[in-house]
Order: sequence, then C-alpha cells, then structure tokens
Amino acid sequence: MKDIEFNLLDEKWILVRKSDCTVDELSLTDALLKSHEYVELAGELPTQNVSILRLMLAVLHTVFSRYSPQGEPAPLYDSDDAADRWKELWNAGRLPEKPIREYLASVHDRFWLFHPERPFYQTEAAKIGTEYTASKLNGAVSESGNKIRLFCGCTGVQKSELSYSEAARWLLYVNNYDDTSSKPKGKNLPSPGAGWLGKLGLITIRGNNLFETLVYNLILLNHKRNFSEVWGPECPAWEPDVPNTAERAEIPMPDNLSELYTLQSRRLWLNRDDNEKVIGYNLLGGDFFEKVDAFIEPMTVWSKVKGNERAGEKFQPRRHDSSVQMWREFSYAFETAADSHIPGVVLWTKYIKQMLPESRKLISFSIASVQYGDKDFFVNDVFSDSLTFHTDLLTEIGEHWRAKITEEIEKCEKSAEALRDLARDIELAAGSSKDTVLKRAVVARACEQYYYEIDLPFRNWLEGIDPNWGTDSEQKYRAIEEWRETAKRIALRIGQELVESAGTAAIVGRAVKDKNDKERYYSAPDAYRYFKVKLNETYPKEENND
Repeated sequence: MKDIEFNLLDEKWILVRKSDCTVDELSLTDALLKSHEYVELAGELPTQNVSILRLMLAVLHTVFSRYSPQGEPAPLYDSDDAADRWKELWNAGRLPEKPIREYLASVHDRFWLFHPERPFYQTEAAKIGTEYTASKLNGAVSESGNKIRLFCGCTGVQKSELSYSEAARWLLYVNNYDDTSSKPKGKNLPSPGAGWLGKLGLITIRGNNLFETLVYNLILLNHKRNFSEVWGPECPAWEPDVPNTAERAEIPMPDNLSELYTLQSRRLWLNRDDNEKVIGYNLLGGDFFEKVDAFIEPMTVWSKVKGNERAGEKFQPRRHDSSVQMWREFSYAFETAADSHIPGVVLWTKYIKQMLPESRKLISFSIASVQYGDKDFFVNDVFSDSLTFHTDLLTEIGEHWRAKITEEIEKCEKSAEALRDLARDIELAAGSSKDTVLKRAVVARACEQYYYEIDLPFRNWLEGIDPNWGTDSEQKYRAIEEWRETAKRIALRIGQELVESAGTAAIVGRAVKDKNDKERYYSAPDAYRYFKVKLNETYPKEENND
C-alpha cells in the first residue's frame, strides 16, 4: 500500500454511458476531453452523477474563466467576453484539449485520492470524527450501525469494501448528500444540516450528449446580476494552499461557482486495508452557509420562506417530493409565481437561447434528489426525473403558454382530488369509519393511479406545444381541447372502475353521522354522481381556452 496512490486525473473512476448503452470507466481528464463521445454520466445513482457533474463543471469554470479555448491567458472581464467564449465552446462540439490538459497538469498533485498531506476531498483532521464502514459510504446501500438494509443489491464483500474507483465516486456523494447522523467532537458548534446538495431541489439542463450537458450548465455569467457581470475569481477546493479543516465552519457565501460546486460540506478521511480496498471512513461536519436567499446556487428550485413577512420576501431551496412527477412542479421551476424564484439554470437557458442554432427547438431539464427521514437523520430514497419542451416556453413568447400549462396542472390536481373523494365516499358507503377512511390504501391509490395514467400523455402534450402558435390559432385551441378530453376521459374511466369494484354493500350504501350528529347517506352511485359534477366543473363542455 503506497502513501501516494490513485490520481483522479489519470485513473479510471468516472462511469459514462455510450450510445449503445454500454458503460465505460474514464479518468476525470478523459471524461472531459471525450465528453462528446458519450451520452451521459452513468454512476450508481443519479445524485452521484450530479456530484460528478459539478466537479467537472468546477474544472471548466476555473479553466475558461482564465484561458481561451486556444489555451492562451484570457481572463473574462465582462458579459460580452463570457458570451463569446461560451458560444465558441458550444460551436466547437467538443472541449478543447490544450487549456484543460495544461490546467490539470498544474494541479495534478491535488488530485491524489491517497496522499499523506493533501488527499483529494479529505483532511487528516477528520480522523477524530465519527467512524463509519464502507456500507455507509456506498450510497446505494447507505447502512449505518443501527440501520441495516434488508433488501439490497450489494451483499457480503461488496458491502464491506470498495475499490478505489468506487470510493472516489462515493466520496463526492457523501460530501454533498451526507445526512445529519454524525455527532460533533467540539462543543457548542452550530449544526450544518445535511450536505449542501441534500438541501436543494436540484435541477440541471440535459443535452444530447455529455459535452452538451456540460456546456449547457457552464454558466459563465452571474445570474444574480441578470448576466451583466462575470463571477468572482474562481477558487475550487483543490487550489488553496491551506484548506479549511475546522469542524462545522460557517463560511461566507461563495461568489464563484467552482468554489460552490466543490464546497466541502464534510471533513472526510478514507480508511483502507492492505488489499487496496476502502473499508470505511471518518467524518466531521464541514463548511456551510445560510441557505436562505443563497441565489449563488443556480441548480435548485426555490420557495418563499413562510412566516417571515416582516423581514421582507425571502426564499429558500425547495426540495423535491419523490411522490410528485417533475411536471407537477412546473410552476416552481419555470413560471414566475408570486411564491417562487426561477432557478439560475432556467434563466441561463433563456439567456443562451439566442446563441443556439434555430434547429435547437427542444430543451430538457433533469432533477435528482435525496429524500431524508426524520430531521434528515438518514436517507430514505433517491429519485430522478426529467422534462422536455420547446425552448420558447421560457421566453416572452411562451408567457401565455406557461400560464396555461400551470392552469392545466391545477385542473389535474382537482381531478385527482375528485377521485380521492370518490374513493373515500365509496369506502364510507361500504362500512369504513370516518376516522380511518383516509388511511385506507384504496383512497390514496385512486390519486396515484390517475397521476400514473396521465403522466406520459401530459409529457407528450407538453413536448408538442409550440409557443409560436398564435394566441388565437386553431392549433392552440385544438391542443388544449385534446388534452382536456384526455385528462377527463382517464379520470372518468378510473372513477367507473372504482364504482364497478365497490361491492354490494357500497352500492346499497348506508347513513353516516358527522361530528355534529347529522346524518348523510353514502352510496357508490351517489358518490359517482358527485364525482361527475366535480369533474364537469373542472372541465366544462363549453370552456373558453383563452
């Protein structure tokens, strides 16, 4: 076992997918320079992919804030410089080799996974921290000493040890998404909360290949300043000669994206054995900053902080809900709602649209998120989703359509509520008590079934919208009418199935007293009539589509 071993710039550790769906393993250098040859990152989890994407972007931000694509020193001074550089990178169709190789060569010694003084994303100060096994480091397993996964794709040796390449991937993941279960060693220290990415409702732009994804998300101008200014000097975590090693250190909000993307949310130290396997790690809380109004972060959706009106309008990252499809959060990500704030990557897409070819009509966004348990103490779930639609939906041309899409999503919510009420009333008619009926699985399933069945039709409808249709065009009216017919038809069919499977007791029905001792008669036929009334209120036969 060598003291200095496994350099991330030379060794293969990043998983990438080819167009034939096979997966290769590349070094960080090759993953950047060959990004045009691969479709996407292909790590064990979508959240791990985001961690690696942000590392790759940190390199690109650092390089292209200082050098031209030809490798000449050329700092970015203003918005024109940045826009020209971004366009040149995009039009090249691949990342330039000279500036990337030369920069990475200059920081080569900072990328050793194992090093006695500066191991990558680690510090010796973490040795006193909470000790975990490899099964906790592995995010696909994420076991702790008091929480064992009963059903897991990894068993035996796979859970107890990791290769260096696996450990490198999971090191980034743990730094970004670690839960709050570790205990501080110092006294009276603030709580940093979950890792920075775990606090976010992550959203990124997705291209047709890895190169496009990288350059799409390469935000060279400050979105907080309406893209009129460049960022502060780039300062990724590997560059400072004296890194911060303090436990649970509150730091100023970064003013550049490479520092943000490599934020050391945790102090970490990998433990390995003589067989060149990582068998565990030690952890302390690391750097953090206030998440409220942290608009430096471009890759999150936002929501208004409630109960703080006296302090003025403030926003915080809005975590995704694993039970909600991405399109149902459309207004938070893409519509300027009163209680929301547009993500930086969405604003950037609107900004760069003018630099994209006319043929580039569609844009895709992806989300990836961790769902934590109580008080973020452990990870319950990891999930991802994506959405594709016309780029003009993000511009002034698409303003009318954005409002219309939000309206249609609200109608879907009303239809789901109507189905839930129908299922509830049928259960009451069949004999369930009012106290327990909402806990019945069949009631929740009615909503879930509706959202499941309209999911693909809604995505197809959204992708087919062309905002360049006139506001009074026949195409616009037909598109809205066809969608409403589809949504209503699916809801009616699910409602009919609920009634048909209700059983004799529910068909006959019974009287049920409410809290005020008033009786109401419930039966499946009556419940279905009420359901149709609600559905017709949501989708009237003669509805104005303006």
